[in-house]
Amino acid sequence: MMQHLTCWVVSDGKPGMENQCIGLAEALGLTPVVKRVSLRSPWRQLSPYLRVGNRFAAGPKGDPIEPPWPDLLIATGRQSIAPSLTARRQSRGRTFTVQIQDPQIAPRHFDLVVVPRHDRLRGDNVLVTRGALHRVTPSILADAATRFAPRLAHLPHPRIAVLIGGNNGVYSLTPAITGAVAEKLAGLTRTHGAGLMVTPSRRTGADNEAILRARLSGLPAEVWDGTGENPYFGYLGLADVVVVTCDSVSMTSEACSTGKPVYVIELEGGSPKFRAFHEGLYKDGITRPFDGNLDRWDHPLLDDTRGVADELRHRLAVHRARHHTH
Repeated sequence: MMQHLTCWVVSDGKPGMENQCIGLAEALGLTPVVKRVSLRSPWRQLSPYLRVGNRFAAGPKGDPIEPPWPDLLIATGRQSIAPSLTARRQSRGRTFTVQIQDPQIAPRHFDLVVVPRHDRLRGDNVLVTRGALHRVTPSILADAATRFAPRLAHLPHPRIAVLIGGNNGVYSLTPAITGAVAEKLAGLTRTHGAGLMVTPSRRTGADNEAILRARLSGLPAEVWDGTGENPYFGYLGLADVVVVTCDSVSMTSEACSTGKPVYVIELEGGSPKFRAFHEGLYKDGITRPFDGNLDRWDHPLLDDTRGVADELRHRLAVHRARHHTH
C-alpha cells in the first residue's frame, strides 16, 4: 500500500536536516519529492509564530508549495512550518504531516512530531528518539563495502573507521586534540595490529588534516584525500569498530546504527543538548569515550529511523482509513 503514496520532503536545504526526512521516507519504501523552501518576509522572520496567510509564505526563490497536495509531508526546520500547515489545511487534513525536530509551536498543529530525547517536548503525537534519523541502511553499507573492499584489502583487522568532523559553533577541533587522537590511533596499529580508514570532513580544516596525514604516514592507514567517491559508507561497512568525533549528532547516530562498537572523540566546548545526547548513549552502553583502548562490547542497536517508520506506517494507515471512508 505504502509504495503508491505521494510524499514531499520540505526543508530549507541543510543537508543534515534534509537527510533525516529523506531517510524516514526511504524507510517507508517511498521516493520523496524534495522541496527546498525559502520564505518571503514577514514569514521568514516570524515563522512559526506568524500563522496568518501561510499559503503566501513560500517565496519565489524556493520550490513551489501548491496542489496537488501529497499524501505524506515530512518537514523539518523553521522555514518548513508554514508550508506544512498550509498543506494540512488546504488538503482538509488529508495530507499527513510529520515535523522532525521541535517546531516551537504546539504539536497539535501536525499529525506527528519527532524529537530527540534531549528536547523537552512530549505529547500523544510526539515520538522521542535517542539520536538523529538518517539514510544509512544495512544494504547501503553492504553495497559500499563490496565496492571499496578491493581498494582496502591491504588493511589488517581489526579495521577502525575514523569519522572526523570539526568546528561547528558548539565544538572546536584543536590541533592539540587532533595530534592526541592521531597518536592514539597510531598506537592501536602497534598494540592491536589495527588498520585505519580515516575520513575528514569539510569542517576538519587543512591544518588538522595535515596533522593526521603526518602522524599516520607509513602506517596501515588510508586517509581519504577528498577525491573520487566519498568512502564514508564503505568505511562504515568494512569497519570492525567506529571512532567518531562528538560534534555531529547525525554522524554519531549513523555510526551507532551499524551495531558495531562506537567510540566518541570528545572535542573542546559543548552545549547542554549535545551533552545530554552523548551522556544518554554512554549510559545506554551504546558508545564509549575514545581513550585509545579497543574493547568489544555488545550494545542495543540504535535504529531510530526504522522505529519511527514502523510507528508512522501504523498511524498513516489509521489516518487514511479515516479520510478515505467514502
